[in-house]
Order: sequence, then structure tokens, then C-alpha cells
Amino acid sequence: MTDTNLNVQLVPVDAANWRDVAAVKPLPKQEAFVASTTYYLCLAHYDAVWNPLAIVRDGSVVGHLMWAVDQGDDSTWLGGVVIDSAAQNQGIGRAAVLSFINRFSSGDQVNFALSYAPDNTVARHLYSDLGFIATGEMAEDEIVARLRTVQ
Repeated sequence: MTDTNLNVQLVPVDAANWRDVAAVKPLPKQEAFVASTTYYLCLAHYDAVWNPLAIVRDGSVVGHLMWAVDQGDDSTWLGGVVIDSAAQNQGIGRAAVLSFINRFSSGDQVNFALSYAPDNTVARHLYSDLGFIATGEMAEDEIVARLRTVQ
């Protein structure tokens, strides 16, 4: 599950890049499905469960995602995926999720989870294409999908 066509890296959000991450803005039609990146950064800082990562392409921040481990079932959760409007429709979201999966795949079996709004068809298609399957679970008002990888 690697994407060799794009130079997309996931790097920790730190003092050098947090302003660029905070400036990431989705397309207006996506604003109903994601929070602002400043909200996600605050959530990661004050909740201390989520870990923010900048999505970087060719040395520039083009997006954000965050991750956490659910202690209940040991699944690695992906959340807060936002690609800047200027970087949309270039495969960066797909490449970032693939990079995330590759980065956190270890051991014999890995359980990944994420959630998305029921009417977010773009997210549903992307995650489904990458092998995430809706489980019937809900996280608040969002559909939970899971991916199990076997090494």
C-alpha cells in the first residue's frame, strides 16, 4: 500500500510548522465535514489523546491529520484529515492515508479505524477504495469504518 507518485510526508506538528498547519483550509463545500485545523491542534494539545501530523509535499504543508490509539480495542484511529483547498484533487489525501497506514502498520495484524459524516461521499469513496469497511458502529453522528491489515 504505497504511493510512489507523490512525495507526501507526515511530520510532527511543532514550533516550526504549526502556523502553516493552522492556515490549512479545506474547500468551502468540505467545511461542513471537518473542523478547522486550529480546533484539531487545540484538541491534540488539551485532550492529549490525539497526535497531530502535518501533511507535507515538496517541503510545503498541504494538510493535516491526527491519530490516536483506542485503549479499548488497540485500534489506531485516523482523524482530522484536511487537505488545503489549493492542494485538492492531486491525490494528496489518498497518499497521506496510505502513508499513515504504512507508518503505523507493525506486528502481525493492525486494526485501523476512522469515522466520517454519512453524507461525506468523497470521504466514504476514498476510504472504501483504500479498504476501510463500514462496521455499523457510530462515533457520535459519524459512520465508523475499519481496516485490518495482516503483515
